[in-house]
Amino acid sequence: MLPGLRVDPREIAAVFLGGMIGAVLRAQLFESWTPAAGAWPWATFTVNILGALLLGYFVARMDRPLSGAGYVRPFLGPGFCGALTTFSTLQLELLRMIEDGAYDLASAYALASVSLGLLAVALSARLVRRAAAGR
Repeated sequence: MLPGLRVDPREIAAVFLGGMIGAVLRAQLFESWTPAAGAWPWATFTVNILGALLLGYFVARMDRPLSGAGYVRPFLGPGFCGALTTFSTLQLELLRMIEDGAYDLASAYALASVSLGLLAVALSARLVRRAAAGR
């Protein structure tokens, strides 16, 4: 262990529990929505955009104190959203597209994933902050 590093077993448990729920949800989506070769990988795209949207909501919502919610952040952020989304699968899908010569599809997928992910997190955070300000 690194010197000065504080490990809270309850925080680790919160990340683990959130991750378990996020991973199971993602697995259910992937089981029922597997893309054909050379097709848009809708399952990965959907969970990544949804995860970005939720993460923006959670982060903005938790800028304000929540009573009794000390482990909600690690449960929802790195736990649930971290396991729901899948950057590694996105990378493998991009690699397969490139290896298959589907450069246009790979470019569109990479651009759409990053752009819409950033837009989703920014939009949800902005809406939460706007609602909190009463606008």
